[in-house]
Amino acid sequence: MKIFYSSKFIREFKKLPKNIQDLVIEKGKVFRKDIFTPSLNAHKLHGSLKGFWSFSINHKYRIIFEFSDDKKSVCLDSVGNHDIYE
Repeated sequence: MKIFYSSKFIREFKKLPKNIQDLVIEKGKVFRKDIFTPSLNAHKLHGSLKGFWSFSINHKYRIIFEFSDDKKSVCLDSVGNHDIYE
């Protein structure tokens, strides 16, 4: 599966503390192997974010992503604490 990064994701990633950036990279490796591994807690979002999914970096930080129409690629849209859901 191909993974793309939105410009918003890249900007938000650069603003994260270094230790969280390292966690994002590690969780990204897990995500590449199996998007639905239980440790990521991937789930569909609702409301204004319907059509998007989220997975956990740690208790506080999340990544929002979406599948392409053909389900062969994923775009990581946003990364941050729970404020990214707003």
